[in-house]
Formats: sequence, C-alpha cells, structure tokens
Amino acid sequence: MSTGGKDKVAASIQTKSSRTAAQSQVPIEHPEISFGEALNQGLRQAMELSDSVVVLGQLVDYGPGVFGSTTGLVERFGPARVRDFPVSESAMTATAIGAAVVGLRPVLVHHRLDFMLYSMDAIVNWMALWRFKSNAQSTLPVVIRAIVGRGWGQGPQHSKSLHAWFAHVPGIKVAMPATAFDAKGLLLESIFGQDPVIIVEHRSLFSLKGRVPEVPYRVRFGRAAVRRTGEDLTIVAAGVMVPFALRVAERLAALGVKAEVIDLRTVSPLDTETVCASVEKTGRLCVMDPAWQSYGVAAEIVARVAERTTRALRAKPVRICHPDSHTPMSSALETQYYPDETAVVERLRLLAAQKG
Repeated sequence: MSTGGKDKVAASIQTKSSRTAAQSQVPIEHPEISFGEALNQGLRQAMELSDSVVVLGQLVDYGPGVFGSTTGLVERFGPARVRDFPVSESAMTATAIGAAVVGLRPVLVHHRLDFMLYSMDAIVNWMALWRFKSNAQSTLPVVIRAIVGRGWGQGPQHSKSLHAWFAHVPGIKVAMPATAFDAKGLLLESIFGQDPVIIVEHRSLFSLKGRVPEVPYRVRFGRAAVRRTGEDLTIVAAGVMVPFALRVAERLAALGVKAEVIDLRTVSPLDTETVCASVEKTGRLCVMDPAWQSYGVAAEIVARVAERTTRALRAKPVRICHPDSHTPMSSALETQYYPDETAVVERLRLLAAQKG
C-alpha cells in the first residue's frame, strides 16, 4: 500500500485543545451525532487521508460494525484495509504491531477490554518498549480501541476498565473520551501520532450525542477540558463518569454549591496543571474514576494534588469509584455496585460545607 502523499495531508489536520468551559463548547452550526457515529466518521476520514490506515479486529467488516463504529468501512475501502480476525486477541495485537513496523497505521478494535488481556505480552513487552529499545529511531503508531461494557448483566468479564494498568506503563498513551467531539478528535490524534495509544471507550457512551465538526480535526493529549466552572468544589472525572459528574454538579447547583467539572480526556499523559489550578481555587477535590478505588487513577490524582497543592486543600479529598469487588451479573446488584447519583450529591454537599 502507498503511504506517501496522503500522509502529508493527514499530518496537517488542525489540532484542537480546550482548557476552559467556553472553549470546550462546539459551535451550534456543527451537526449533532452520536459518540459511535463520531468514531465511524473519524475512522473513515483517517482512511481517506492516508492509505496507510488499516482497521483490524473481530467482525470489523460485519454489517452492523462494532456497535456501529465500523459500519460501511469494508464497502468503502475493501477487505485489504478492513480485516476481520478469528477470536485470537494475541494474534490480532501481534499483527497490528507488525503492520506498524512496516509503515502502516493500524487501528485494532477489541470488543471488550477484558479479553484484550490475552495480548498483555505484546502490549507491555513489545508495543510499549519499541521506541525506547530503538533509541527513538523507530516508532510504533498502533491504536487499540478497547471497549468496556456496563449494564444489562455484563458481569465481571465484560465490564472492567483497566486504564490504570496501561497508564502505569511508560511508552503507552491512554485516552478516555467522554463526548462525541473528543471521540473523533482523540481517535484522529492517535492515528496520526507516533506513539502506541489505547483508547478506552465505554459502551454506554456510544449513543450519547454531541456537536461534531464534519471536517477532520485532532484533540491534543494531556489537555483536560473544564466542562463547568465553579468556586466551591473541583470534580475531576474520566470517561463515562464525566456525564455523571455533570449531572451531579447540576443538582449541587440547585443546592447552592458551585462545582467545577474537569474532563481529563486522557489519563496518560495526565493534565496535572489544570487539575491543580482548579483545586487552588476551590480548596476541595472529588475524583470520579470508573474503576476500582484502590491503586487507581483517582489515587494518582489525589497524590499529585497533595504533592503540589497541600495548603490549598481545605477538606479531605473524596474518591467516587467502584468498590474493590467484581461486577455482579444481577441487575439489582449492579444498581448497588455502581455509584448512586443521589448519594454522591449528598456526600459532595457535605464536602463543600467543610470549612477546613
């Protein structure tokens, strides 16, 4: 496949980043599409921009696509660039790495992050180390879309969000888009970057709609977005917890508490500067992480804030995470397992009331 002229065009795609609530709003003239449609649009445009972009994974060429995100790609680009795989996660990942070594830009889709774990050797011992071992003489632009399930009885083998595992490994970037705009922009940034990237996509976000420019664009890594401004409390959220945090902030506002909501967008790299600047202003911190509480991203954020803004904190930080237990299959037990919005609102109301 040719990887020449079009790659130069791809490299010129406009890069966007936002740090304020005003900047993070997409103008109303842009069409409103779903998170899943935004991923599909981003993949299609990336493949149009560069012949080096290929899509790999189980059933990526299937009619409905991967929850709609790959629909129509095989008809547009053919089976040479949209390749179905047997159920062998390790083989898929090794193939993606090999494709990147010879100059392609593979996007590998794992339907469930849980089963991507069969690829851990390839990810941790090969993908993450490639640039380091080559003394930066060779790059490995592999993008892995890792989908996380939740609800409808997904149970413990379909609903783990292990972003903290991969963020812990040097050499891998980890993105957690929470909006349709970021789903497309972070995907394009990942595809046309030079580093391996894991994009953690929460299945419950795929129907969420937002305004998305029809033209290609890139959202920079390590640039959090302030989705709502406030002076009483800082809420830092990742992935599927962002819409949850915004609902909580709305209910807190009705109680007279002004919460600032920060959408991390990426957890590796992590925008410590934006988080700490907010905590310096509010004096209170809540981190919402869609994963187990112990040893996770929430703990890392609390540690960084404690190291850099010790005197600013006027109350103990709060972590809203999943309990250190596996996800139950029962719908009734699931309701008790995941954070309860009303209980979180009350907990944060009391946090904001602490004078310190």
